[in-house]
Amino acid sequence: MDLGIRGKLALVTASSGGMGRNIAHALAAEGANVVLFARTAEKLEATAAEIAQRHGVQATAVTGSMLDTADVERLAAQLQSQGGADILVLVTGRPPNPLRETLEETEEARWNEAYQTQLLSAINVVNGVIPAMVEKGWGRIVAITSASAKQPMATHALSTVFRAGVTAYMKGLANEVAAKGVTVNCVAPALIDTSHRTGASAYTVEQAEHRRKLSPSGRMGTQEEFCGVVAFLASRQAGFVTGSTVAVDGGMVASLF
Repeated sequence: MDLGIRGKLALVTASSGGMGRNIAHALAAEGANVVLFARTAEKLEATAAEIAQRHGVQATAVTGSMLDTADVERLAAQLQSQGGADILVLVTGRPPNPLRETLEETEEARWNEAYQTQLLSAINVVNGVIPAMVEKGWGRIVAITSASAKQPMATHALSTVFRAGVTAYMKGLANEVAAKGVTVNCVAPALIDTSHRTGASAYTVEQAEHRRKLSPSGRMGTQEEFCGVVAFLASRQAGFVTGSTVAVDGGMVASLF
């Protein structure tokens, strides 16, 4: 199925590695030109070169922090020089380590770090990018959250609180810009294998087995399956899907709604 995004300009944050990198590949495979935004210049530029060579699209690396106003303004200027972003995929950082039980999260510095890394950073980038989408009358915003925002998990308090905050922010934004032709959705992954494109999993054998047992599917999800959902939400066909959170968790979350 042609997703109708060939020639569109997609911004993917935190895209020098991991999920962000894989999402950028998936969008480029559909013919979208990509702008990659992350803090590590060398990795980012290598990823951009790889995407351009593999998919035959324009791939631009912009180094900077989602929390730095000057960096986000420079990013917005780069996007405008290319006609403005049509697609924004927001990948944000992980909570501080080590993970702790909820009542053990007593350090203000950890809460502040999680807030800035997971919620404020996303809001900063949206504010820099969305005016051009509204002006065009077409846009797709997809925020990557976590299944913990629907079903809180042990030791994930910092992630749960701020991923849920992202979900609430995106829901409100979706209602405000729907009539402008811009859709806003979240994708909430869990139990996704990390070995795709990297060659090695972040989990030990025991951890991977535990995660497989959490899923009614009896396995972990692949990066292709996860990125395929993101790509669909960025598509022309997904134009009537907005304000939604799509779980990609193999059925792990047990709630009806």
